[in-house]
Amino acid sequence: MANGILIVDDAAFMRMMIKDVLTKNGFEVLGEAENGAKAIEKYKELQPNLTIMDITMPEMDGIQAVKEIKKLDSNAKIIMCSAMGQQAMVIEAIQAGAKDFIVKPFQADRVIEAVKKVLG
Repeated sequence: MANGILIVDDAAFMRMMIKDVLTKNGFEVLGEAENGAKAIEKYKELQPNLTIMDITMPEMDGIQAVKEIKKLDSNAKIIMCSAMGQQAMVIEAIQAGAKDFIVKPFQADRVIEAVKKVLG
């Protein structure tokens, strides 16, 4: 699947908003997960082209999940998403292997721009 995307966020309404933005712009959402541990399971199962991952989540945070997914698939494309625009978290996410970072509340065009850039 050319544009299969996995959305990971502990807030259902955030997943819904992101899914809405993506589907309206012609991208296919393969699945959703509500925490990092579920994200890893879903990643193995769905093998998405792209994962949009929240940082702050229960059970396993996004940065830990990125590290685990990168162990499974070194070519995994992941965009981090978080309300906290803290420099340290952005840097940690990028070092963990994320390709881009979106700050919440996000603009729809910023999400699409990041997705297009990462998927190339």
